[in-house]
Amino acid sequence: MPDPTIYAHRMRILVYSRTTGFRHESIPAGVAALTALGRGHGFEVVATEDPAVLTPDELAGFAAVTFLSTSGTISDDPAARAALEGYVRAGGGYVGIHGASTTEYDWPFYGALVGAWFDQHPAVQPGRIVVADHDHPATAHLPAVWERTDEWYDFRTNPRPSVRVLLRVDETSYEGGRMGADHPIAWCHENLGGRSFYTAVGHTVESYEEPAVLAHLLGGIRYATGG
Repeated sequence: MPDPTIYAHRMRILVYSRTTGFRHESIPAGVAALTALGRGHGFEVVATEDPAVLTPDELAGFAAVTFLSTSGTISDDPAARAALEGYVRAGGGYVGIHGASTTEYDWPFYGALVGAWFDQHPAVQPGRIVVADHDHPATAHLPAVWERTDEWYDFRTNPRPSVRVLLRVDETSYEGGRMGADHPIAWCHENLGGRSFYTAVGHTVESYEEPAVLAHLLGGIRYATGG
């Protein structure tokens, strides 16, 4: 695996938000929030929904690629899939936010990259998040129990066997959860070459105005880029 600083010194993050399925109305707020994080923390954000960016040459210029509530297919060109896979396997970072787990259901590599695919969710409502691992830049700032309103995703499989779980949601704190007592909603792994971080947080427009959410996303980016 290449030295992560080969990517990180460029300090450019790709934010990709193409949707061919459900489209979240919070995407513009997410792009704006990530762009502001970049301005405040020394990295450039390039936001696009154009799949033409998914080539080996283009991706090599980014410290990480962030899939912001993508859905469906990332591109109609199989070469785009090959470019993303090659980028990650060569050490490139990946950040998935909320709807990123509703993407590329028929591509096994992407399922392994994101960690688990979305299954269903109940209505947006308050819930209680339990921090499972505080020793991570995406969670170090959080209280042991984090109460907030969001859309609480269930996943087709529990990712725990193959990822490092960072946050789980307490299903006793809201209505409609179907995963049981162990319900991860944020995790990371290094199974495919580069660093991968996923969080289900971020359905609502208001999410991207919450300081704790912004620090959570910034920590995920820092992890994915190697520092």
